[in-house]
Amino acid sequence: MKQAMSEGRPDYHKYLDPKVLSKVSSLELRARLVVEGFFSGMHHSPHHGASVEFADYRAYTQGDDLRHIDWKVYGKTDKYYVKEYEQETNLELMLVVDGSESMNYRSDPDGLTKYHYAVTAAAAIAFLAVQQQDSVGLTLFDSQIVQFLRPSNAAHQWRVLAAELAGHKGRAKTSIGRVLQELTERVGHRMLIILISDLFDDADDLFRGFKHLRFRRHELMIWNVWDRAELTFPFSGPTMFEGLESTGRLLAESRNLQARYLDEVKSFRNRLQVGCGQVQADLAFFDTATPLDVALSGYLSTRSARLRQRSSRILGGG
Repeated sequence: MKQAMSEGRPDYHKYLDPKVLSKVSSLELRARLVVEGFFSGMHHSPHHGASVEFADYRAYTQGDDLRHIDWKVYGKTDKYYVKEYEQETNLELMLVVDGSESMNYRSDPDGLTKYHYAVTAAAAIAFLAVQQQDSVGLTLFDSQIVQFLRPSNAAHQWRVLAAELAGHKGRAKTSIGRVLQELTERVGHRMLIILISDLFDDADDLFRGFKHLRFRRHELMIWNVWDRAELTFPFSGPTMFEGLESTGRLLAESRNLQARYLDEVKSFRNRLQVGCGQVQADLAFFDTATPLDVALSGYLSTRSARLRQRSSRILGGG
């Protein structure tokens, strides 16, 4: 086992374990521990790099610092281009978080509910974005939008966002398709939208919502959150199943349901993959036992890919 302290610093990486995080009551603290743990695992500090990491090129204009001219690019293009850095290439991010009743499920009493997993990932991403001078906003919903915060990179934005996520008590049904259509009308210019949800809704309604956002040219990432028991159906013997969101109760012999249930889950996930592929939305599956660095890695890799794509256009590569 790794030593908990190294050179006087705590080993934050252990806090990526959802079972450990479930014992931390403060959402703000959970999110900070996830970010610190992620970068600690990468042997990289979150307090450096964002302000000095190369991000993009732009054409030279009079008055620019000559030290930032990329002479290799000049040799290829016979034009002057200046290197930009992360603080000059800001992102607008909208976190869209499902707070409906089905997100309250957890099979492990020592673990996180789907909602607590989702909001911890969202708060960690928001903290990282604000640290990078990016603007971040929040859409919290169940059957309708219950909170809407426009993107901002103000210093207090992250705490406001975390407080809204921590204070929500989900008791309503899900209506994701309708919510996404309403969100499309509320957000004007293009931004990166991360939807974090179990997606337990009518698939056709979901895809219509995705299409509305993509039609307005928003970048769309979808993080589909599952509890481990929802993926594996580990039940045995006669079991009382109680449906969330007023879907009733069922007493049944678990072994008679398992194969059919798992087939339905597989079919649903396959349909999600096909539908997201058709609208060019990035889809990632998570279960609540998965360490939360996966969520951070997804955000960072997508952001890096976007910046590389912009740079390649500048250099005539695509």
